[in-house]
Amino acid sequence: MFANFLIGLREGLEAALVVSILIAYLVKTDRRHLIAQIWLGVGIAVAVSLGFGAALTYGPKGLTFEAQELIGGLLSVVAVGFVTWMIFWMAQAARGMAGTLRARVDSATDARPGSLAVVALLAVGREGLETAMFIWAATKAAVRETGASSAPLLGALLGILVAVALGYLMYRGALRINLTRFFTWTGAFLIIVAAGVLAYGIHDLQEARFLPGLNNLAFDVSQAIPPTSWYGTLLKGVFNFSPVTTTFEAAAWLLYAVPTMTVFLHRIQHRAHAPSPPAPVLAASTGRN
Repeated sequence: MFANFLIGLREGLEAALVVSILIAYLVKTDRRHLIAQIWLGVGIAVAVSLGFGAALTYGPKGLTFEAQELIGGLLSVVAVGFVTWMIFWMAQAARGMAGTLRARVDSATDARPGSLAVVALLAVGREGLETAMFIWAATKAAVRETGASSAPLLGALLGILVAVALGYLMYRGALRINLTRFFTWTGAFLIIVAAGVLAYGIHDLQEARFLPGLNNLAFDVSQAIPPTSWYGTLLKGVFNFSPVTTTFEAAAWLLYAVPTMTVFLHRIQHRAHAPSPPAPVLAASTGRN
């Protein structure tokens, strides 16, 4: 549940920041009449994301077990790719996000009517689709191991609601957050979460007979860490840890987590020592005239 909460919080906060910056810039430049276009784009993005999540959840139901596992495994790998790209992109782009969005607003308002709705749709929709896919993959793994179907989704929803509240408070100037630090810490944690999702995706591909080695175990600690115990459930819910792990799963986890974390921390350290402007903070000045 905590892992999905963090996914919802991080992705939701990105989307909330985008909307806050767009609206604040329109207010500051006396273009309030265009705000409705922003909300139109946001509404469409939310509807598309929910529809995508529903398609992922209910689409494969009529297929054979092997086909479901094949689709689930492939989508889990794709989800890990998307979230990895998001982690690195956000760590790099957080500082210049406001300037980039403002330039897009200016370009859109000079174009044909409705362009601002498209800007909001694309900006928020990307976050929504990434969130839907990654939460689906993480939830699928948790449900398979623990049987809990509502807790992962509840955690994601709670994270999104907290993100919306934080976005509003930052827009109103009541809260200041060092975004660079926030995305650094959450990015590092999500790399570990993504490694677990990737390992479980490999397990799905093995059950679909797309990959071999389903019975070739790297370790079995189910006696020490029962999947139904509170600590087994906690490890599964947060890190997607499986007490019974095949060699392919363990190899995938290591080959993803170790180099990805190394590169991520190296980039963070490099930026920390490089001359740069102050870390971005969305404060009162962004939400007032």
